[in-house]
Amino acid sequence: MGLAGSLLVSPWWRGAAAVAAGALPALAFPAPSLWWLAYVALVPWILLARSAGSGRRAACDGWLGGLGYMLAVHHWLLPSLHVFTVVIAALLGALWAPWAWLVRRFLGGAPSQGRTAASLAVVPSAWLMVELVRSWQGLGGPWGLLGSSQWQVTPALRLASVGGVWLVSALLIAVNTAVAVLVVVALAHRRARAGTGNTRTGMGARVSRTGEGFGVPLSPALSPAVAVPAVAGLVAVAAVAGAAWAWAPRPDVAGRVRVAVVQPGVVGEADGGAEKRFAREEALTRSLAGQDPDLVVWGESSVGFDLTDRPDLARRVAALSREVGADILVNVDARRSDRPGIFKSTVLVGPQGPTGDRYDKMRLVPFGEYIPARSLLGWATSVGKAAGEDRRRGDRQVVMDVGHGVRVGPLVCFESAFPDMSRQLTRDGAGLLLAQSATSSFQHSWAPQQHASLGALRAAETGRPMVHATLTGVSSVYGPDGTRVGRPLGTEESAARVYDVPTATGTTAYVRFGDWPVYGAVLVLVALCVTEGLRSLRRRPAPGPHAPRARTAHESPVRHGR
Repeated sequence: MGLAGSLLVSPWWRGAAAVAAGALPALAFPAPSLWWLAYVALVPWILLARSAGSGRRAACDGWLGGLGYMLAVHHWLLPSLHVFTVVIAALLGALWAPWAWLVRRFLGGAPSQGRTAASLAVVPSAWLMVELVRSWQGLGGPWGLLGSSQWQVTPALRLASVGGVWLVSALLIAVNTAVAVLVVVALAHRRARAGTGNTRTGMGARVSRTGEGFGVPLSPALSPAVAVPAVAGLVAVAAVAGAAWAWAPRPDVAGRVRVAVVQPGVVGEADGGAEKRFAREEALTRSLAGQDPDLVVWGESSVGFDLTDRPDLARRVAALSREVGADILVNVDARRSDRPGIFKSTVLVGPQGPTGDRYDKMRLVPFGEYIPARSLLGWATSVGKAAGEDRRRGDRQVVMDVGHGVRVGPLVCFESAFPDMSRQLTRDGAGLLLAQSATSSFQHSWAPQQHASLGALRAAETGRPMVHATLTGVSSVYGPDGTRVGRPLGTEESAARVYDVPTATGTTAYVRFGDWPVYGAVLVLVALCVTEGLRSLRRRPAPGPHAPRARTAHESPVRHGR
């Protein structure tokens, strides 16, 4: 047995390998941004799951791999949530247990052509179900969906316009599955050749096992024909990408709007941090005079006071609006004067003061802005920087008219990770999507770049430009096709910058048809359940003929035991 195979006999080594295999895809996301790795990063995990000796072991490989994936993608939460980050990753990692069980079910042993072909639909569908379930905001939201790693790949952005990030994820899993099959076939062929060649010298029994790799049990009986569905799957993925590139509707550029992003940079929270931040934002905004912006955008929590309670601040922002000649979109993080509780609200301020347009954040960050089941999990505040008081939620999305023929659809913070929210704003008539964010708590981690990259997917999905404005970076702007507009503002910058943003009309397939890849995945799994159910019924032995009861010589029934 090869060294890898020997080590993976141990449950401990195998568990460590599963965690490492699950963590590998995180390198495809920013900041490393090794986007090409996403096409093969899951192959070790798939090979490990298919080699499991039982379905239970495969499910364990899936759980531990899921833990590794969630921990690697969200590792920047460790300074804030400490050990609770590992607890959450372990709980969510269990979602991958059924996925790995299905990998073994279809690819374990010596799979046939039929099982291999079915795996190219079942394995991606099961992965989409994992991404769908963990995308619920109560479980942390859709941060780190595999398809999001392709934010800078133009063909992938075209696919996103057809089926959203879900279609990109599904095709990535299909490619990984096909590559894993090809690896298994190649290793089996190598082993078979080694065994044939060395049998002549009497060494076949010893050498024939050296083809095992990463714990993959190989069988000489594995037919090379198994590679045919895998190759066909790769060709099909390429064909889908080509069709999307050729025929998917492209956004029709209708004009341009000048959007100014004000990023104050890091400001100490102690000793009047909110007042200092406001003063810096005020100075940066004043520098925009004469640059003719159509809209000025401040980041999340850019105003730390309710503007009704602080009319002096409202007057100062209105004066800035008059000075630069554009409305200013601020974000208020404060206790409201007209309703109980703390809200995070996008507020539009014009030359005469607040216009009345207001959007209250609807989807809050678990533990960062509220604690789910606080009576049960409130102890999280004692081990990390969890929310001391729950923020309140808004109840509807809002589209704001900011003049110059521009209608803006605002999002706050990690709401930009939810495809359905930007899709709904587009259907409601938004011509410009806008996310106000603040990732200063994770300033020197991968989080700011990961967050900014989500804007590319939302723009491509909807065919509308996306502005991602932050307090401390990274602030980015994307055109209606998802490509970057201008130079982003990094985490070390304190600046105000004007972007000429192209606007567009038309409706993408994703906006029109929604999350159809997810519905397709559900149908695949339902069909699998029905097929397996019918198969189990056929395997059940039919009852035999009923034998007549034995009788005595006097024709009385036999009474055993007497």
